[in-house]
Amino acid sequence: MTRPIPFRTAGPSHRAARVAPFLAMDVMSAAAAREQRGEGVVHMEVGQPSGPAPRAVIAAAQAALADGRLPYTQALGLPALRERIAQHYAETYGVRVPASRIVVTTGSSAGFILAFLSQFDAGAHVAVPQPGYPAYRSILNALDLVPAPLTLRAEDRFAPTGEGLRALHARNPLSGILVMSPANPSGTVIEPERLGDLCATARDLNIRFISDEIYHGLSYGVPTETALRYDDEAVIINSFSKTWSMTGWRIGWMVVPEWLVRPIERLAQNLYISAPYLSQVAALAAFDAVEEIAETRAGYAANRALLLDAFPGLGLGRTHPADGAFYLYADVSGLTNDASAFCRRMLDEAGVAATPGLDFDPVDGGHHVRFSFAGSHGDCREAVERLQTWLR
Repeated sequence: MTRPIPFRTAGPSHRAARVAPFLAMDVMSAAAAREQRGEGVVHMEVGQPSGPAPRAVIAAAQAALADGRLPYTQALGLPALRERIAQHYAETYGVRVPASRIVVTTGSSAGFILAFLSQFDAGAHVAVPQPGYPAYRSILNALDLVPAPLTLRAEDRFAPTGEGLRALHARNPLSGILVMSPANPSGTVIEPERLGDLCATARDLNIRFISDEIYHGLSYGVPTETALRYDDEAVIINSFSKTWSMTGWRIGWMVVPEWLVRPIERLAQNLYISAPYLSQVAALAAFDAVEEIAETRAGYAANRALLLDAFPGLGLGRTHPADGAFYLYADVSGLTNDASAFCRRMLDEAGVAATPGLDFDPVDGGHHVRFSFAGSHGDCREAVERLQTWLR
């Protein structure tokens, strides 16, 4: 007699259940619904450059499409692109990295997954900045790793410190630390001396060091330094998404120690085979778009200046440092004690979409809102005008 198949209760895995929603994307969906109703929205909720990719990037992609064949590549990426990325480190930072240590990835997101899977076993604790990019926590949770919040303080300009890392490690032994400079949401750039101290502290504690440098190239009057200058064993994650306005192309890279190349290659082969061929060919042309990138950065600088000038009069004057990237992380405690409700009302009543701070800091983010100034200057002016009317 055949036994009946046992009933299985529908539900996600424990890993999936541990992954929090990405509030910025939820806000974007709510803003899109408003637009479908014919109501205007000024988008300041996601880090989405408003302009297109550089002309040379588009031309390279068009030429590749005309050829008609878009094959797989090696899991580590096209050799020519790996060579060009290695050249970028020599030109930009004076740091020599062999192309054999470059891994081309499907955006920085794949880089985080590869970095975590290749270096940490389940249950390992990895320090992540708080406030910080929410996907760090979510990816770690999805991989059965434990995000350890490294609380950032105003007296440190909201940058991590070696002292803070030591204290966190003493309370709960860490296997790794992930830092970001320029940072999302704060825009803070870690000063070179402090970055060097962080790298030295991690080495001393035998903690793996991962540096998210996706906003390099987007800073305003302050230098950005790669962690490779201070630790040749650091894992660097970067992407063409932000500086080169290539978010939807899903193309990024890693710099890894030689001993980690083969483990990451095996993972990449099995997880996604290779980054998209078309995007790799296009990215190869991105490094030559120097003038266009300078123009884009100047546009962001003008947007930043506009908001920094206008926000104090709106009750949004207390912001984290905005040294780089394209965000203002504003303290709204003078206007509300519930930033999530504030953002919903701001979208519904003023048509301005921004992201509540709980996305970046589940403990103290309830009185902060992140505003992206990656849009056009006209959009930023329109947002200020709408907020002036709404908050009057």
